[in-house]
Amino acid sequence: MTITFLEKRKTAYLVSGVLIVASLVSLTINGLNQGVDFIGGRSYTVRFDKIVNPTEVESVLVGAFGSVEAKTFGDDNQLKITTKYKVDEEGTAIDVEIYEKLYAGLQAYLPAGISYNEFVNGSDSKTVGIMSSIKVGPTIADDIKKNSYLAVFGSLIVVFLYILLRFRKWQFSLGAVAAVFHDVLIVLGIFSLTYSIMPFSMEINQAFIAAILTVIGYSLNDTVVVFDRIREFTNDHTKWELNTTVNAALNSTLSRTLNTSLTTLLVLLAIFIFGGESIRGFMFALIVGVIVGTYSSVFIATPVMFDTQNKKTIEE
Repeated sequence: MTITFLEKRKTAYLVSGVLIVASLVSLTINGLNQGVDFIGGRSYTVRFDKIVNPTEVESVLVGAFGSVEAKTFGDDNQLKITTKYKVDEEGTAIDVEIYEKLYAGLQAYLPAGISYNEFVNGSDSKTVGIMSSIKVGPTIADDIKKNSYLAVFGSLIVVFLYILLRFRKWQFSLGAVAAVFHDVLIVLGIFSLTYSIMPFSMEINQAFIAAILTVIGYSLNDTVVVFDRIREFTNDHTKWELNTTVNAALNSTLSRTLNTSLTTLLVLLAIFIFGGESIRGFMFALIVGVIVGTYSSVFIATPVMFDTQNKKTIEE
C-alpha cells in the first residue's frame, strides 16, 4: 500500500500547530521545573555508617524540602544531597533550618544516639554526618543556563549548515531545522504541562539538556535518511513530479523508520521502568523525543522542504 504523505501535510501542520501553541502557552504560564543547575541551590555530602539507597532517601526528604536529589557520591555509604529549598534566602538561620531538616529526615539511616552536633560536624569526626556543603549561587546558575541555551541554539545552526552542505539546497536545511525546533519545543511543552502531576522528578537540569541534544541528533538522523532517499529517487526518476518522488521516498523509508524507532523505544522504556527513579525524567524526555522526532521527520521536515521548493525536480 502506498501512502500519500504529502496530501496529509495540512492536517499534520494543524496538529503540530496546536501542540506548539499549547507548549508556548504552558511555558508562559507554568514555566519549567528548573533544577539547581539553573536557579541555584545547596548541596550536602553526607556519610552514613552503612550503604543507603539514594531513591529511598529522596522519597523521605521530599516532604521536608519539596524538591531534593540524592546520588551516591564517592563511597557507597556516601550521598550527595541537593535541594533548591529557599535558594533565594541567605543567612545562618536558613543554614540551621536545612541542617535540622536533614538531621530529622535522615534519622532512620543514622546510627542510634548520634547527636545533632555530631551530624552537622561530620567533617571533623570523619565518620558519619555532613562531610561538606556548597551553595550554587545565582551567578553560576545563570552561566550554566546561558551555556545550555547556546548549546541548543548552536546545534540548530550547525544542523542548518550541515544539511545545506550535504544537499546544497536551503529548502532541505529549512525543513530539517523546522523539524528539530518543533521537536525541542514540544518536549519542553510536555515537561511544562506535566511536571506537577508526574510521579517522578521532571526537573530541568544539565541531564535534560543532554537529552534535548540527543533528541536533536536522533531527529536529524531520521530526516537525513529520508532526504537521502528523496535525492536518490530524483536522480533515478528524472521525469517524476516532485510530489510523486517525495511520496515514493517516504514510503520506501517508512519500514526502516518505524523499525528503528520501535526498537529504540523498547530499550528506552525498559530503562525508564527498571532503571531507577533518578533517571526517569531523563528517559521520559528521550521517549517523548523519539516519538516526536519520528513523526516530524515524515510530517514536518519533508513537507516544509516540499512546500518551499520552486522547481519540480531536485538537482543533485
